[in-house]
Amino acid sequence: MSLRKPRTIAALAALLALGGGGLVAGLESEPAPRVERVGSAASVAPATRLTRNARRAAARAAHPNGVAELPAFVERDAAEVRERIAQVGAGTYIGEIVDERDSSLARWPDRTAAPLRVWVQHPAALDGWDPEFAVEVRRAFAQWQQVGLPVHFSFVPDSASADVHVVWIDHFAEPISGRTLWARDDQWWIVGADITVALRHAAPGDSTGRAAALDADAVRAIALHEVGHLLGLDHTTDVTNIMTPRVRARALSAADVATARLLYTLPPGSVR
Repeated sequence: MSLRKPRTIAALAALLALGGGGLVAGLESEPAPRVERVGSAASVAPATRLTRNARRAAARAAHPNGVAELPAFVERDAAEVRERIAQVGAGTYIGEIVDERDSSLARWPDRTAAPLRVWVQHPAALDGWDPEFAVEVRRAFAQWQQVGLPVHFSFVPDSASADVHVVWIDHFAEPISGRTLWARDDQWWIVGADITVALRHAAPGDSTGRAAALDADAVRAIALHEVGHLLGLDHTTDVTNIMTPRVRARALSAADVATARLLYTLPPGSVR
């Protein structure tokens, strides 16, 4: 079974604005190494590439009443997909996603009739936890749902029945503030995902062991970025977008919305 990690997530860094003297909050992601097996030395664990049989088993376990169906096999014409991207890709960063992901696109199948079930952990015993953080995560999912993609979300109280898990840790060992992993099948349909968000962030190069606490505004920005990864988006160099590696935006941009909408009109898989 081969393994793949889509992207890492964003980290919060305090950046001193040149000439201004004020602090500008930024979110930063480290490069995402490609891994092909369990036990990789990569700092971020990979997401699992599921076989179709494994996907069927997972679907049966997650949907015992048959609420969600497996997507049918999709015939794709790579040249046709490339032509469509060339024709309607202006104003998006879909080309950057293709470049970053080995010329392949990943996304969820239609989940409007059977919304993705999202479980958000409430770790009351974790130092620094604020219930408002969970509220901000829900708001991030709601903002993405308003984009008009064929993917809806519902929140469930039971982690065992969830398609998506959002969990919290005190801080990461590396200078990041969150992490998104998704699992895909052999057609590049995303079939499951996990998001981890830190309550504190250790600045790059800080040898003191101190980690700065994140506030609700930062958590919301991290969640918006991570749900973007969850949906299949990758990084862009334009810092006005929520999906830039160093996130300064606090809302979805027109390019974020346009890219996600275009992605969900294209078949998953290779565009080569």
